[in-house]
Amino acid sequence: MRLDHLQLAIPAGSEPACRTFWTDLIGLPEIEKPEPLRDRGGLWLRLGDIELHLGVDPDFTPATKAHPALAMDDIDRIAARLTAAGHAVTWDDALPDRRRFFTADPVGNRIEVLSFR
Repeated sequence: MRLDHLQLAIPAGSEPACRTFWTDLIGLPEIEKPEPLRDRGGLWLRLGDIELHLGVDPDFTPATKAHPALAMDDIDRIAARLTAAGHAVTWDDALPDRRRFFTADPVGNRIEVLSFR
């Protein structure tokens, strides 16, 4: 058994801002959605061996507690990139075996970025 994909909800029309956040700032490559799903909006991204699906939800509410946690080696560079683009970055030192910060995507979904010490 393995995890195939994660999905975060986004509101209709937010795809350009979300694409910039996830591809340009976080650094995930976009992957092509299957033809039968393209008219639904949203976008898909590659996250290591799994996919991150950003799916349009007509009743969108941002996920402010539940969140993906991205383990990355270059979190200082990612934090600087996010800050320069106007995204809040909140560092947290509660766990001694890792460095981590929290941020939000352009539609308010909580995101954790971490690096193990």
